[in-house]
Amino acid sequence: MLNKVIRAIFRVIARLVLLLAGLVFLASLLLAALLLMAVWLLRAFWARLTGRPVQPWTFQVNRQAMWSRFYRAPGQRRASERDESQVIDVQSKEVKPPGP
Repeated sequence: MLNKVIRAIFRVIARLVLLLAGLVFLASLLLAALLLMAVWLLRAFWARLTGRPVQPWTFQVNRQAMWSRFYRAPGQRRASERDESQVIDVQSKEVKPPGP
C-alpha cells in the first residue's frame, strides 16, 4: 500500500518536473523569437529614419562554387593543392597467378 502511494507521488513529481521543463523551453523559444523580432524592428526603424530602404536578411549561397568543388573530375586539382612530397617512384611488374 505504501509502495503504491510512493510511486504515485513520484509520478506526479516527474510529471510536474517535465511540465516545468517544457514550459521553460517554450518560454525560451518565445523570448528568442521576441528578441529577434525586436532587433529586426529596430533595424527597420533605423533604415526608415535614415531614409534607406529596409533590406531583408538573406543568406546567400554561391552554388556555382559548390558545384565545381564537388563535381570536378578526379585528379583535376589545383597546383596549389598538390602535395608531391609523398610521391614514390616504383618499378611495376606483372603478378602472375600461381600455377597448378
